Amino acid sequence: MQRGVKIPKNSRRWSQARSQMGNLKIKSMNDITNYVGTQTAELAAICHALRKEIDGVLPKATSKIWHAMPVWFIEENPIVGFCVTSKKGVNLLFWNGLSLGEPSLKAAGKFKAAQIQFTNVSQIDSKALRRCLKKAKVDIWDYKNICKRK
Repeated sequence: MQRGVKIPKNSRRWSQARSQMGNLKIKSMNDITNYVGTQTAELAAICHALRKEIDGVLPKATSKIWHAMPVWFIEENPIVGFCVTSKKGVNLLFWNGLSLGEPSLKAAGKFKAAQIQFTNVSQIDSKALRRCLKKAKVDIWDYKNICKRK
């Protein structure tokens, strides 16, 4: 089936296309494990270490791939996420990072987000990371309502 071709939903071709799509075995990027599995061994090690700490401190948070990166949410508000960049390694982003008062976090974007970059798993200070995560789960930036108002 060609991409971009509109097929009426009640047509026979629509039914054929739907049945063919159901038989495809496509790896979904909806899963953080798949996201991490696509990285190099060194970057995957950083991702695994970050995920372990995040899951440990934010056990009730929900996680999903959001804007092509793993993100943890409390209610509908994004708290923390990481993304792999080919040149910089792994960026750990806190949506309310500037509010945390941590000198290791650098401003990112135009709101209150801040991030830190890792190129090696040995650069992760677990104690500092847990401290940031504990602050972030209490000082939640109300992102969901800001987006609704725009």
